[in-house]
Amino acid sequence: MERIAVMTSGGDAPGMNACIRAVVRSAIYYGFKVFGVRRGYAGLIGGEIIPMELRSVSGIINLGGTILKTARCEEFRTKEGREKAIKVIKDNNIEGLVVIGGDGSFTAAGQLYEQYKIPIVGIPVTIDNDVCGTDYTVGFDTAINTALEAIDKIRDTAFSHERIFIIEVMGRKRGFLALEVGLASGSEIVLLPEVKYDLDVICESILHNREKGKTSYIIIMAEGAGNSFAIADQIKKCTGFEVKVSIIGYIQRGGSPTARSRKIASLFGIHAVQVLKDMQESSNPKIVGIREEKIIDYDLEYMLKNEKKIDKELYELAQILAI
Repeated sequence: MERIAVMTSGGDAPGMNACIRAVVRSAIYYGFKVFGVRRGYAGLIGGEIIPMELRSVSGIINLGGTILKTARCEEFRTKEGREKAIKVIKDNNIEGLVVIGGDGSFTAAGQLYEQYKIPIVGIPVTIDNDVCGTDYTVGFDTAINTALEAIDKIRDTAFSHERIFIIEVMGRKRGFLALEVGLASGSEIVLLPEVKYDLDVICESILHNREKGKTSYIIIMAEGAGNSFAIADQIKKCTGFEVKVSIIGYIQRGGSPTARSRKIASLFGIHAVQVLKDMQESSNPKIVGIREEKIIDYDLEYMLKNEKKIDKELYELAQILAI
């Protein structure tokens, strides 16, 4: 194997550039010729292949987003679309591929491998932290800290005006981000898509705590846990207290990555190249990850067939600390 390519796909996350940098520089160190695929799978279909050199990745470790850009690509879901991508890979003599992204990107990588047995290694980069097989994904820590900075400021207003605030963080299907943010922010309630909740019980808790002298309340909810405005209206009707909604939104996906996100990105990038270097033609696709603070790699098939579960003990801890 002499020529490899790296691409970013799916939603952007802080640390993607640090991953690109690590992949390109370690690949060059090991003697590969490295190419970048612009705009993810759409760029792979369209032939947007560019050479990557050492200077191509200078000064990017601190940048959010991705210098290679990213895009959704419905065409890649079709067999014809993947055949176009395979032709581009063949025409450019690409012998191995590093895919930086989340579970959707890896599902597409698995489909590509099924049609064309090219060695593929995935690097999990997503603020959702929902990739099964790894404790953390690149960008997760940064998203937590971005949300915390906003929540700490909102808490000042909640305390001053004696209000209830519902703060919605990202997470349509999974609540990993909301749980970590809820615990770290000291919020009173955390609402997750994976955990059923009873608004009547929540209202009773708010009224009970108001009787004990608690005049402000922070509720952290994942966007997939319900309609935050409807929930706010119901709590107001049940308690009579003023309830405000603040949606943090896309700022969680941008910004300069934290030290931890940069470190994990660098370690994942180097390990991905090392794994790719040792792979044979038709080797099963791999994903790199971290478990108990050790960098590991595992079969892509494991991720595709399993679902990452919310840490129930962590959720219970957040409830205990909120009494």
